[in-house]
Amino acid sequence: MNYIRRVISIFFTVYAFLVFISYLLLIFLLVVIASFFGKIGGGNFIYMLCHFWADFFLFMIGIRHRNIYEAPHDRSRHYVFVFNHISYMDIPILLKSIRRQKIRILGKAEMAKVPLFGFIYKSAAVLVERGDPEKRAKSVQQLKSVLSKDISIVIAPEGTFNMTHKPLKEFYDGAFKIAIETQTPIKPVLFLDAYDRMGYESIFSITPGRSRSVYLEEIPVEGLTLNDVDLLRKKVFKIMEEKLIAYRASWIKPAAE
Repeated sequence: MNYIRRVISIFFTVYAFLVFISYLLLIFLLVVIASFFGKIGGGNFIYMLCHFWADFFLFMIGIRHRNIYEAPHDRSRHYVFVFNHISYMDIPILLKSIRRQKIRILGKAEMAKVPLFGFIYKSAAVLVERGDPEKRAKSVQQLKSVLSKDISIVIAPEGTFNMTHKPLKEFYDGAFKIAIETQTPIKPVLFLDAYDRMGYESIFSITPGRSRSVYLEEIPVEGLTLNDVDLLRKKVFKIMEEKLIAYRASWIKPAAE
């Protein structure tokens, strides 16, 4: 029985990647054209294409998504969105979750090296190389520039996949420094089912099923200074951690005795 499930999983994953690649091929020329219209106008159009891709991709692989709003969400405002990073499926789920708002995602620079996908990725995302302080500082300035144009930014404060089996892994300071320096409220969004739809352990773990994103109450930063970064980071961490536990996120395991 396990062998049969493994074979089915492999075939389904191959199908999912064919769906993924076919859409990229369809929009690639449009992305190339849009890239000549600048980071703002061209970037906004590329994100529109990416939203269509998320709709198409998740529908074709049987993932049913819905947003849960624990507090009202004002789409006319811009935010520093933060989310828990747990799966390769986070990006399409993110694009499905945040709609009718202009956004820019902070992404890893190494992803831009992936053929075909990398060109689209670097045309849409603000890239960061965490190991290079100079390039990291440049990425921060780009994010601040984006916020100044009333475009929200999206950051995974964990930096990379949470493989600890705890609700979250330790947060970096970046998102919270930017929020304070630009006086932009933080909006936490939880991805509850991304790990179940595709675990980080294997690319052959894609499964159809439900997907839920939870919008938590925005966290204001008015009046905070850089001396409050540590306090703000811990506050956001605690709120997100408690909610993931309350929703019984599947990757959370009890600590070994």
